[in-house]
Amino acid sequence: MNPAPIEIIGAILFGIALIHTFATRYFQQLAHTYPAHAGIWHFLGEVEVVFGFWAMILVVMMLVTEGKQPAIAYLDQQSFIEPMFVFAVMVISGSRPILQFAMLCVKKLAGLIPWPEGKAFYFITLSFVPLLGSFITEPAAMTLAGLILLERYYSRGISTRLKYVTLGVLFVNISIGGTMTSFAAPPVLMVASKWGWDTVFMFTTFGWKAAIGVAVNALGATILFQRELSSLKKAKPSANNEVPLLVILVHVVFLVGVVVFAHHPVVFMGLLLFFLGFTHAYERYQDPLILREGLLVAFFLAGLVVLGGQQKWWLQPLLADMDNTVLFFSATLLTAITDNAALTYLGSLLEGTSAEFRYSLVAGAVAGGGLTVIANAPNPAGFSILKGSFEDEAIHPLGLLAAALPPTVIAILAFRLL
Repeated sequence: MNPAPIEIIGAILFGIALIHTFATRYFQQLAHTYPAHAGIWHFLGEVEVVFGFWAMILVVMMLVTEGKQPAIAYLDQQSFIEPMFVFAVMVISGSRPILQFAMLCVKKLAGLIPWPEGKAFYFITLSFVPLLGSFITEPAAMTLAGLILLERYYSRGISTRLKYVTLGVLFVNISIGGTMTSFAAPPVLMVASKWGWDTVFMFTTFGWKAAIGVAVNALGATILFQRELSSLKKAKPSANNEVPLLVILVHVVFLVGVVVFAHHPVVFMGLLLFFLGFTHAYERYQDPLILREGLLVAFFLAGLVVLGGQQKWWLQPLLADMDNTVLFFSATLLTAITDNAALTYLGSLLEGTSAEFRYSLVAGAVAGGGLTVIANAPNPAGFSILKGSFEDEAIHPLGLLAAALPPTVIAILAFRLL
C-alpha cells in the first residue's frame, strides 16, 4: 500500500526531529554566540521541545495540504492520555513528602548493606527504585530516582563520567524494571490487554529476568565507581521542615489514586487539581512543585504521539517480515529512534502472531529503552530533572548512548539467555 503524501512528510519530519535531538547542544551554543536572539536558540535547544515543535510543523503541513477537518480529525484520533498521566504523576511523585518518604526507604535498605553510605545508597537507588516502578509506574519511579540522584550525587560535584554512566544505567533499569507487572511499563501496557498478559504472566516471563538484569547493572556501576562513591561525605540532614506522617500519607494516597486511574484522565487530572489545592494549604511542608519540568515532558511526549502516528506505514510492515531473533535485535535498535510503546503497539496490530514473536518484540523494545531520550516514555522526565547538573545544562546524546550500551547488553543477555 503506497503511503499518502502526508505520511511521507511525517516520516521526513520525524527524521528531522531525530537529528534535531542530537543537535540541541549546537543550538545552546548559538544562544551564546548570538545573544540578540538567545531566546529562540534556547527554545530550540531544549530536548523536551524538539518533538512538540516538529509535531506543530506536521499539523501546519496537514492544514495546508489536507485542510482543517482532516487535521483536526487526525489529532482527535491520537491518544494523549500518556502525556497527561506522566505530567500528573511527575508533579505528585516529585513533591517533598513523597521524596522524603522514598529517601527514608532507600536509606533503610542501604543500611542493611555493609558498605559506605554513598556506595550503598547509590546501589539501592539504581536497583530498588527502578523495580519499584513495576508498582508505582515507570514515570513515577524515574521521577523519584532522578530527584534522589540529584540531591545525593549530581549536586555534589561527582565526575562527568559517573554522571553519564549513572544516567545510562538508570534509563535501562527503569525500562526493564517495570516489566514485573502488566500495568507499569508503557510498552507492556500497549499489548497486555489484547494479548491477555496479566501480572503473573509478566513476572514469570519477564519480571524475574529483568530483576536480575537490574541488579547486575546497578552492581556493575557501583563497583566501577566504588572509590568515588565511598569517598563522598555523609549527606547533611535536610534543612527543610520534617514532613508530618499524616501529610506523607495524604500524598501517598494521591499518588496511588493517580496510578490506579492511569487510564482515566478525567479522574487523575481531577486528583491532581485536588492535590495542588492540598499542597497550597500545607505550603510549609512543600518545595516548589516540578510543574515546568512536568509540562515540558508532557509536551515532548505529545509531540512524539503526533509524529509517531505517521510512522505506521513503514514500521508495521518492517516488523511483520522479521523472524523472532531478528525481531528482538531490530526492536532494540528501532526503540532508539522511536518510542518503545509505539513500537509494541504497532506490533500488536498484526494478527496471528506467535508467542515467540510477541516475547521478542516486547523484550527487545524494553531492552533498548535506555539508549536515547526518546526510547522510553519516562526518559524525558529523568533527563529534565538531571540535565541542569551537566556542563552547559545539556546531556550529550552520544554520551548517553555510549553510557547506556553496556547495561543494554546486560538486559539483552537477561532476556535472551535466562
